[in-house]
Amino acid sequence: MSPEIDRQIAVGTEAEAALPTQAELEAWVGAVLDQEGDGRHELTIRFVERDESQQLNRDYRGKDKPTNVLSFPFETPPGIELPLLGDLVICHDIVVREAQEQHKSIQAHYAHLVIHGCLHLLGHDHIDDQEAEQMEALERTLLTQFGITDPYRVIDPEPDV
Repeated sequence: MSPEIDRQIAVGTEAEAALPTQAELEAWVGAVLDQEGDGRHELTIRFVERDESQQLNRDYRGKDKPTNVLSFPFETPPGIELPLLGDLVICHDIVVREAQEQHKSIQAHYAHLVIHGCLHLLGHDHIDDQEAEQMEALERTLLTQFGITDPYRVIDPEPDV
C-alpha cells in the first residue's frame, strides 16, 4: 500500500523549489514502511522555517533551538485502529545548512531525514549505542535503495595546500 502523505509547506516561496516532491516523499516513506512491515500509512510532513521549528522543539523537547527534524508519533486511543503514523516537522534552513556542511546534496539529506524521522515514528531510537547502531544500519540500508551513500561517513575536509 502506498503511503498517504499530507505535504504541508510553511516556508517562503524561494525555498519551495528545493523541497522534496510528493513522489519523493512517498518513495522514501514507502521504503521504510515496506522494510518495517507496518500497516499504518498516513502521515503529515510539514516543512517549516526556523522559528516554528524552535518553538516546537522548545515546547515538546525542552530545547530552545531549531532542529532538522521533529517526529510526533500518533498515539492511537486504546481499542481503536487507525492508519495514522504521525507527523514529521522538517526545518528547511537547517537541512540546507547541514547538507552544505556535510558535503551532500539537499535531496540526499532530505531523504535521510525523512527516513530517520519515519523510523522514529515507528518506535526506533538512538538513545544508547546499540539502538543507534541498529537505527543507523536501517537508515543505510534504506538509503542505498535510492543510490544515497552512508550519511554517517565522515568526510575529511580538503587539505590545506
